[in-house]
Amino acid sequence: MGNDKEYRKESAKMLGMVLHGMHGTPYIYQGEELGMTNVKFPLEKYKDVETINMVKEKQEAGWSMEKIMQGIYAKGRDNARTPFQWSDSEYAGFSDHEPWIGVNPNYREINAEESLKDEKSIFYFYKQLIRLRKEYEIISTGDFQLVFETNEKIFAYKREDEESMLIVVANFTGEEVICDFRDEIEWKDGKVILSNYDRTDVDVIENLKPYESFMYYIFCTSIYFYVM
Repeated sequence: MGNDKEYRKESAKMLGMVLHGMHGTPYIYQGEELGMTNVKFPLEKYKDVETINMVKEKQEAGWSMEKIMQGIYAKGRDNARTPFQWSDSEYAGFSDHEPWIGVNPNYREINAEESLKDEKSIFYFYKQLIRLRKEYEIISTGDFQLVFETNEKIFAYKREDEESMLIVVANFTGEEVICDFRDEIEWKDGKVILSNYDRTDVDVIENLKPYESFMYYIFCTSIYFYVM
């Protein structure tokens, strides 16, 4: 769904925005607010019973170990179950002793301590998402309508109530994408309330950067009709 290397921060923020702009209660699985990444352990370091049983089944079916490991790296649950990365100290600051499963080797670069030092970190972006859900009632109560339904690169939707509209646009690719809003959204005077690329305004036709996402809020003023 994203890129955990050169666009780790951008894609993590994009995915967080897409989820937190929807109706319902968002859950933050510990580590995603730091942009923690999946791990690729050698087989002997995996603990998940489902993974271990799968290996036996696939070996009996004649699968090669290379193919089995590709499956584990794609779907194994332990990939995202490594200890929370608090700092760059031993065992990522999670414990003074070796934990039940290995720590992701990238903990020295990706950890809570480093995130708190960077005002543009994924952690602070998640704080903004939480604040916006409390500040804009439309996120919790507004109607949902998908936009660009046939576009394989852009995921976008509108949230609407009687007074306002919230538009969330996300580029799900690692390349620039042209996004033409003219046939999908009637843009009015509004404002960008959050962006993972520091976007401050939108035009009708935009070049979205790799994994770019933004929230655009429109407040619709009341119109009064007078009968003469």
